[in-house]
Amino acid sequence: MPKKEEEISKKILDIVKASSPETVEKLVEQVQIELNIPKNEALKHVIELNNEGKLNLTSPPESIPESLSKYITSTHAVWFWIIITLSISTVATIFLIPENAFPIVYLRYVLGSIFVLFLPGYSLIKALFPLREIDNIERTALSIGMSLALVPLVGLLLNYTLWGIRLTPITVSLLSLTIILSIAGLFREHQEKTIGYQR
Repeated sequence: MPKKEEEISKKILDIVKASSPETVEKLVEQVQIELNIPKNEALKHVIELNNEGKLNLTSPPESIPESLSKYITSTHAVWFWIIITLSISTVATIFLIPENAFPIVYLRYVLGSIFVLFLPGYSLIKALFPLREIDNIERTALSIGMSLALVPLVGLLLNYTLWGIRLTPITVSLLSLTIILSIAGLFREHQEKTIGYQR
């Protein structure tokens, strides 16, 4: 590296140590002003320092709402609202669409399959592993497996109640189970993200 390049690199590192600019754009502007060089050259030097490992350009940490009420309305809770919407939509189609209403009854079949084979397990997995300790493929496979384990248990428990194994008790039980597990998952996710953010 030529001597002039080394001097520029050293000065950029000094600027970072002294003022800790919040963004790369601010750093480039500061380098451009202090070293009196063109913007594209300042950016080139900053990128070179980052590639050499002398400078660490990272995005600022994502802000996590501290209160659960703000967290539930943030983009972090989109998965929760998707589960709630799918669950309520499924229950609505089960009770409102008659079995002989073709072709709209296929919507009932599709939503019912997702409701039984995926949502209870996904909610449980989200409650057990709120953050991305497992990847999406594993989460999907575990969600289906857990649903296949939970739904028969719900049926077995209903068999020993006054309601028995009928459409309404099974639907309401699965809806309740899915919502309770989703709320638990949301609460745990918020708690773990808040603790991780404070560290």
